[in-house]
Amino acid sequence: MRRCFLRLALCLALLGCFASEAFALSAKSALVLDPLSGQVLFEQNADAPSLVASTTKILTALVICRTCNLDETVQIPPEAVGVEGSSIYLKVGERLTVRELLYGLLLSSGNDAAAALALHCAGSLESFAEKMNACARELGMQSSHFVNPHGLDAEGHYSTARDLALLGAAAMEEPELRTITATRSIRIGARSHTNHNKLLWRSGEFVGVKTGYTRAAGRILVSAAERAGRRLILVTISDPDDWNDHEALLRDAMARFSKTELLPEDAELGKLPLLSGRILRLRAAEDFRYPLLPGEQPLALVRLKNLPWDEEGEAQVRFFLHGKQIGSAKARMEVVNEEETAKATFRIWPLFPTGSGEAD
Repeated sequence: MRRCFLRLALCLALLGCFASEAFALSAKSALVLDPLSGQVLFEQNADAPSLVASTTKILTALVICRTCNLDETVQIPPEAVGVEGSSIYLKVGERLTVRELLYGLLLSSGNDAAAALALHCAGSLESFAEKMNACARELGMQSSHFVNPHGLDAEGHYSTARDLALLGAAAMEEPELRTITATRSIRIGARSHTNHNKLLWRSGEFVGVKTGYTRAAGRILVSAAERAGRRLILVTISDPDDWNDHEALLRDAMARFSKTELLPEDAELGKLPLLSGRILRLRAAEDFRYPLLPGEQPLALVRLKNLPWDEEGEAQVRFFLHGKQIGSAKARMEVVNEEETAKATFRIWPLFPTGSGEAD
C-alpha cells in the first residue's frame, strides 16, 4: 500500500502538466485527482504551501487507523480537555473508544478529540507530530509539515492542494475512514455528531472527507466523490465558495470519462477443447460498464470457479485497471458438441488481447 501511494505521488507530479487550467474558481489553490490512474484532472496553484486548518485531522485519523486498535478504550487526560477551538467537550477521566473519538474528530472536528487520540497513540503531541510527518513522507507529501494533530494555526504547519489530494486518496483506502467520513450524523452516548461536510447532503456522489477553517487559513475542503465505482479526490484551499466549486469541479472532471461497456451480456468469451472431444464454451451472464479516461485499456481475467464435468458450470470475469481490480461480472460455462474441435482454442473477449484464464 505504501509503495502504491509513492507511485501515485510520482504520477501526480508528472501528470500535473496535462491538467486543465481554464476553470474559474474562488479558491486560492485547488486540485482534482483521479487516484486510480494518478492523473490530475484540474489544478490551480496546487503547490503553494498554505495553512490547512482541520483538514489536518485527516492525517491524524489515518495515523490512528494504522497504529491503533479502534476498539481500545481511551481515558481522557487533562491535556485533552479545554483545547482551543471546535470541541466535543471531553471531560477528564471520561472513557471512550478510539472509534468514538474518531467520529468526534472527523464529524464534529473536535480539537480535544484530536489531542486525546494523539496522546493515546504517542504519549505527547510532539511525538505524534513525528508520526504524522513520517506518514506524510510515505504518502509522497513532499511539500507538507505538521506540528499538531488538530490544525490550529502554527508556525511550521502547512500543506498544499497536491499533498492534501494524496492524503485524501490514502484516507479513502481505509474502510473505517470511508465509513466515518461518509456519515452525515450519529449519536454516540450523550453526544450527537453532525458532519460539517455539507456536500454529503447536496449530492449522493460525495462520500467524504473533511472540512477545515480558521480565520487565517480560510475555508479548506478535501472531498471525495464516486460515480459508477470511479473515485475522485477534490481539494480547495482558501475558498469562500467551496461547496459550489466542488460541485462544479466534479461536473467538469466527470465529463472527461466515458462509461464504456467492457463486456456485453451473452458475449462469447472463449472456447476450450476437452479431452472428451467436446467443447467448453464460456459466455457472459451479465454486462459490465465502467467509466474510463481516454486511452485507458482495462485487462480481464477469467476465473473458472466450478468446472462443468457434466453440462454447465460457473465462472467470473474480473476486470483490472492500473493494477487494481475495478469490478467483476458473472459468466456461465456449458459443454457442447461442435465441429472442428481441433481448431477450438481458449480466448478472451476481443477488447482485452492480453487477458488470461485462471482455474480453481
